[in-house]
Amino acid sequence: MTPAILYFDVISPFAYLMDVKLRRAELPLALELRPVLFAGLLAAQDNKGPAEIPAKRIHTYELCTFRAHACGIPFHMPSVHPFNPLRYLRLIIALGETRAATSAVFDALWAAGADPEAPSTWQSLAQTLGVADPDALIGQPQVKQRLRDNTEEAIAAGVFGVPTLLVADRLFWGEDSLPMLAAYLADDPIFHSPPMLAARQVRFGAHRRQQLKKYL
Repeated sequence: MTPAILYFDVISPFAYLMDVKLRRAELPLALELRPVLFAGLLAAQDNKGPAEIPAKRIHTYELCTFRAHACGIPFHMPSVHPFNPLRYLRLIIALGETRAATSAVFDALWAAGADPEAPSTWQSLAQTLGVADPDALIGQPQVKQRLRDNTEEAIAAGVFGVPTLLVADRLFWGEDSLPMLAAYLADDPIFHSPPMLAARQVRFGAHRRQQLKKYL
């Protein structure tokens, strides 16, 4: 089994798709889960999330709906998105960052078009997980600190988006990178090929601001 860390935020539909695919794929991974705050990654990279760009937002929702349908994954966009994922992330942490708790949260949010901000969604999830007082559970200081630590750890590892799997020194970003990960685990020769080695050594060329200056 190959050690791997999965950095994810439940706000991401792609993270839900990856979670379901990992349940099915049975890759030879010793997987550790790290809930992170996607907003923290975006701030660290001075970047925008897909939902902050109007046309990209709709495209993302439609793409995820299409990909889920093509893969036979139950999927329905939540009635509100983006939403505040903090309590859901902290709940996963409070329950030990287990795959069972993580998948239960993902399913509750993404499988049937729930409203993440509705008290009924939160209480129903807590009941499913056997948690009597979820608000007290996630309010513990060590739970909040763990989320901060996970996010800082991801930033230090170079993670720029969710979901991302870290295997050795390689980042596999997005659920569509799983075939690439499977090939990597099987020691596919492509990873030692001249084109792949060249891809890792491409020289950085023109900066965006330089291009804009010349364009304007």
